[in-house]
Amino acid sequence: MARTPGPEAIAHADDDFELVTGEAVALDVRPAGFVLRAAGAILDWLVYFGSYILLLLLISNLAGAIALDDAATAAIAISTLVLCIVVAPIAVELATSGKSLGKLAVGARIVRDDGGAITFRHAFIRALTGVLEIYLTFGGFAALFALLSGKSKRMGDYLAGTYAQHERLPKVVPNVFGVPVPLQEWAITADVGRIPDRLARRIAQFLSQAGDLVPDTRARIAAELAAETAAWVSPVPAADPELFLAAVTALRRDRDAVALRLEAERLASLDPVLHGLPHGFPDRG
Repeated sequence: MARTPGPEAIAHADDDFELVTGEAVALDVRPAGFVLRAAGAILDWLVYFGSYILLLLLISNLAGAIALDDAATAAIAISTLVLCIVVAPIAVELATSGKSLGKLAVGARIVRDDGGAITFRHAFIRALTGVLEIYLTFGGFAALFALLSGKSKRMGDYLAGTYAQHERLPKVVPNVFGVPVPLQEWAITADVGRIPDRLARRIAQFLSQAGDLVPDTRARIAAELAAETAAWVSPVPAADPELFLAAVTALRRDRDAVALRLEAERLASLDPVLHGLPHGFPDRG
């Protein structure tokens, strides 16, 4: 979700992080928490290390069948280990733009600190440090760094300049409301003109985020928007500015919906004339 920062700053009570791009656009991003990262890392560990165990068993069987010596078998085993715990994670993260089976399961993705997609350098550093902090210490180093980090970053993330971004967000259901009860009688005879699109967007944004604003800021913004909206409304009711904005928005929405329905009905009635064939003209389509 992106927005342009303005003087009407919203007071959030959560721990989401805000990332400001070079175009001065603030992005609300949510890093994956420690529990999610741990669950994804465990699943990835099972996949990569389990693949190594299976390949090692296959190599042992083949070594006995083709009579390989111990040195060759050890070299193949070490190469297979490097392939499973270093090369495979790098290839998977590059091919999926920062995802893996574990991250896909928890809804996370590895991104750069500036929010961009990772490159080979980031994946390479993360995979190399992962050998130490995940495989050699059974996740001890990774857990320690993640617990001490605000974004649950492990040592490889600090060295590579990355973090795990949580992408599986709950579905946002828009608030649909009608004319407030105190203004229903006024709405019967109210004349609401076409509000400029820019002002209408500001009103809609305010009504959707009003619950997150501190009371003083909420009342001030509502009063300012109500004063701007009053120029397109007649008569202007003596009501709370926020209720007034909600009533105007509901009226415009309902009347626009009626206008669109009537237009659709008129077009439907003209459809036979517009698309029909002249009398007696054969249909060759």
